[in-house]
Amino acid sequence: MSPDLRNRLLAVAAAATLAGAGAYQAGEQGRIDDTAIQISREVGSYYESSGRHIGKPYVDRAGKGQPWTVCAGVTGPSVVPSRYYTPQDCERLEVAMYREALTVARASLVHWEQYNAFVRASFLDMAYNVPSALMGTTLQAKANTGDLVGACMQMSRWVYGTFNGRKTRLAGLALRRDTTRELCAEWGRDGHFSAELIAEARP
Repeated sequence: MSPDLRNRLLAVAAAATLAGAGAYQAGEQGRIDDTAIQISREVGSYYESSGRHIGKPYVDRAGKGQPWTVCAGVTGPSVVPSRYYTPQDCERLEVAMYREALTVARASLVHWEQYNAFVRASFLDMAYNVPSALMGTTLQAKANTGDLVGACMQMSRWVYGTFNGRKTRLAGLALRRDTTRELCAEWGRDGHFSAELIAEARP
């Protein structure tokens, strides 16, 4: 993970701590989910061209069906090719999609409430970017048997897109999965990225 992204994610967790959420380790489940959504949005924004797709939709040549896309990977009927999307529009659309991803993750992962915000964010990014990743997969099976690290390692397999009609390993997806794997397997460990470290990122 790049130092820049690492600092951005720690800053989100620090802000949540200052707000009284306690979201990086324990506390009210809804608040942990809210912080996980913020963290996963940072990951999505970083790897979806760092916000350069705010504005006019584009055709995602590497996406399934080459859909019209805007913001941080938003596709579907809400994307109107002729429309200009503001940062506020993107936030509204992305948060709605992350809420849908949260519904999928909560329904798919039996140990969800035991995970901290970083682990939840890693699964949310998977559910947002590849919804099928948590449905009937080895990743889901390992997570639900309590093998969290094994589930985290499975994330690195989801690095293929369709390019020129062929299944292709995409370098950008590989980097994104390395980040989610790290968040899941390492930042989720007890004592790792503790309150002291998060405090260093406070504004």
